[in-house]
Amino acid sequence: MTDVSAHDPEEFSVGQWPDWSFWKGRPGGSRARGRGRVAVATAMTLASLTLIARAEDIAHGTGSPLLTSLAIGLVACYGIGCMLAPWYGPAALRRGRIIIVAVMFLLGAAPAVLLASPSCLTDLTFALSVGFMLLPLRHALLLGLVTVLGQIVWMRIAQGEVAWVQVAILVGVTAALGTVFALNFTIGHLRAAREEVRRLAVNEERGRVARDMHDVLGHSLSTMTVKLGLTRRILESSGDVTLAVGQVTELESMARQALSDVRATISGYRTLSLDSELAGARMALHAAGVRADLPAATGSVRAELREVFGYVVRESVTNVLRHSDAEVCTVRVGPGWAEVTDNGSGIGVESAGNGLTGLAERLAAVSGTLEHGPAVGGGFRVFARGPVPTSGPDRDLTPSPEPEPT
Repeated sequence: MTDVSAHDPEEFSVGQWPDWSFWKGRPGGSRARGRGRVAVATAMTLASLTLIARAEDIAHGTGSPLLTSLAIGLVACYGIGCMLAPWYGPAALRRGRIIIVAVMFLLGAAPAVLLASPSCLTDLTFALSVGFMLLPLRHALLLGLVTVLGQIVWMRIAQGEVAWVQVAILVGVTAALGTVFALNFTIGHLRAAREEVRRLAVNEERGRVARDMHDVLGHSLSTMTVKLGLTRRILESSGDVTLAVGQVTELESMARQALSDVRATISGYRTLSLDSELAGARMALHAAGVRADLPAATGSVRAELREVFGYVVRESVTNVLRHSDAEVCTVRVGPGWAEVTDNGSGIGVESAGNGLTGLAERLAAVSGTLEHGPAVGGGFRVFARGPVPTSGPDRDLTPSPEPEPT
């Protein structure tokens, strides 16, 4: 058995099964879902009250008591079905929907057949409305066309003339109820889409904060750990208090800067400077005993890429401090690319962790790409590439795929 929602609900077609999945219990949507069901069921209940008039006509007719009682019972069952079908039908699968519509048509057409009265087929407007609610549009339209033509032909054969008022009622009421269902269907999907957008916005903000917190605290804590180790070694080896105090003063400044960055990250106002990240990388690498080979100027880097390349430098240098036994770390930048290499073992960073995954997401946001892996001759390489301009002086030539670190 195939689920009704197997087709993409965003791709409308006349053969598509109506997707009422927003009635099945999405988080936070119970109140709106309840209003939708009540509106649909109320519309069908009010419309089916006209069946009382049909039952009175049958009761005052000239048919036999047995046929009259049976016809009134069928009209009552049909009225109950009109109230229940819109409530439970949307949650059913395809086979269940077909059965519901078929039962509705049998109950609606049976009195007309028992009493040989084609005018009673006008009551099938409620069954047709349920068909428009539960079946694909082309099937529902075909069903409506067959019903209308059947009533016209039966009237012509049985009465010699067509009661066009009855035909107009059949078409008009069906169209009105179908419009009610269509509006409720559209409103329900709009509410569901709004909830989905709201949920995605929350997840996106959580991801942004998580990436920024990782970048801020990861780099700052790694640098502070290195400097604390250096301070301990100074005190243990030479006892040079002045030099140790200088290291502690730098640590205090870094801690304050990290706290400021965390606050700015939470507020969403934090920006990153490529030049400041290169200066911080120089200090962190020097404290760790790693020779820093950094660019003398960054003026050639395109303005829209300076911030994301700052993140590339920060995360790559943090990985060198955490995972590598490198002696040299090299940073190179161009108008649309940035590269960080080291000559360490590269152990622990060949698989993308949270930091490299976050970098890939940041670059993807500006239509860029990230490459990382072993460098030629040993070590590890991180290469970030921004979008290549189609024309203009900023169109740049990127370096060879695997340059030798210097």
